[in-house]
Amino acid sequence: MKLFPYDNPNKNWLPYDGIVNYHGVIFSNPDHYFKILRETIAWRHDEAVIFGKHIYTKRMVAWYGDKPFEYTYSGIQKVALPWTDSLLELKTIVEKQASETFNSCLLNLYNDGSEGMAWHSDGEKDLKKNGAIASLTFGAERKFSFKHKESKEKIDLLLEHGSLLMMKDTTQTYWQHRLPPTKKTQQARINLTFRTIEL
Repeated sequence: MKLFPYDNPNKNWLPYDGIVNYHGVIFSNPDHYFKILRETIAWRHDEAVIFGKHIYTKRMVAWYGDKPFEYTYSGIQKVALPWTDSLLELKTIVEKQASETFNSCLLNLYNDGSEGMAWHSDGEKDLKKNGAIASLTFGAERKFSFKHKESKEKIDLLLEHGSLLMMKDTTQTYWQHRLPPTKKTQQARINLTFRTIEL
C-alpha cells in the first residue's frame, strides 16, 4: 500500500494497532544539519551477534543521551555519549514539534542506498514501553516500510530530507519496520531516533 500526500501531521498512517504521524519537512536548512552531523558525530560501524558470530556492518551508528545509559540490541551493549550542541538543538526542536520529551538518541549513517535495515521493532527492554520514538531524516530520501506482525499488512512512507516521523502508542508491539535497500540513490542518509530509556 503506497502513501504519498503528507500534508497532515496529525494523520495516523497505520490502520490499527498503533500510531504513526508524519510531519513532513520541518527544517528550512536541512543541509546544514546533515553536514554538522556527518562531521561531528562519533560514528562507529555497527556490531551484532548473529548465530553466535560477531559481525560489523557497513552502516555506522552512534548513541547519545542525558546519562551514560547502557543500551543493548543485537547482542551488543552500547553506552551513551554526552550530547553534542547540535544534538541538543535538534532534540529541543523535535520535542517542541512532537509535544514529547526524550532522554537519548540513536543515530544511523547509511552511506548509500545499498545499506538498509531489516524488519524489526524497537522493543528493547530498556525502552519506555509504548513510549514515543521521533525519527529525523537528513540526506537521501528513502522509502520506510511498516508490516503488521499478524496480518502482514504493509504500509510504505517516503521519508524526505529534513523530515520528522513519529511512532507512538502500541506501534512497536504490533508492527515491524524496515529501511529497504535501493538502487535509486547513491547519496548518504542520516537518521536520528530520539527515544526514552527507562530510568
